[in-house]
Amino acid sequence: MGTKDERRLPRWWSGGICSAIAVTTTHPLDLVKVQLQTQSRKERMPVGEIIRNIYQRGGFLGFYNGISASWFRQLTYTTTRFALYEAGKDYVDAGNMGAKMGLASFAGLVGGIVGVPGDVVTVRLQNDSKLPPERRRNYKNVFDGLFRIYKEEGVSSLFRGTVPAVSRAILLTIGTNAAYDQVKQMLKNATGAKDGVPLHFATSTIAGCIATVITQPLDVIKTTFMNAKPGEFSGIGGAFLSIVKQGPLAFYKGFMPALIRVSPNTIITFILYEQARLRFGYLPPDAK
Repeated sequence: MGTKDERRLPRWWSGGICSAIAVTTTHPLDLVKVQLQTQSRKERMPVGEIIRNIYQRGGFLGFYNGISASWFRQLTYTTTRFALYEAGKDYVDAGNMGAKMGLASFAGLVGGIVGVPGDVVTVRLQNDSKLPPERRRNYKNVFDGLFRIYKEEGVSSLFRGTVPAVSRAILLTIGTNAAYDQVKQMLKNATGAKDGVPLHFATSTIAGCIATVITQPLDVIKTTFMNAKPGEFSGIGGAFLSIVKQGPLAFYKGFMPALIRVSPNTIITFILYEQARLRFGYLPPDAK
């Protein structure tokens, strides 16, 4: 095991691995959030009833429906955006918030595109348990889901909801990676805190709140469109209009589960990410 050194930089794989570990702990919250977001006006039910239904249908393991797809998504999508964001710091002014936001936007764009197929399968697996047996897709795992979508609906369906998914990925990367770096530097300057769990916890908590607020509307649109059956909406605009008809607050359906999920997920991811950097990262050439 490496020794702690604040000058160390993260490995390219750190973001995906740490995020996959984090999502394992928060997946049940994500499951509840998706089932809240895909409710129509007629079938609305409170969070407590959704949780009870999930447990009655699948027991404790029912809260982990779609976990293979969540792992797959983090290992593709999060690995890409974290790796690109960190690599890009060599080419921008790391002290400039605007430059960091631009870098985060690029990393989120590429990561979002890479992550769409896994996202589509994740949403469908998570929503399947609440449907009547005759309407369930019954994907066995993420790879079965990817293959069946390709075979039954065509490759275009693997990229359903790309626009909102990529837009959300851009905002999420700004709200987590760029905001995390900025808040961390501000807290360091204001308090003199050193790299460690207390600083990383405070920073990731603030970043998680920022990320949830700015990404929730797009997350609702994305989830609604990805979960739709072929032909249900004419396009992403159709999904948007169906949500508009439910009222402006419909764009924040599942907000509390999302906040409860994103905040712990962000906290766990960044604490693990920082520990991986401090212990297993590499020293830049000028630090050796």
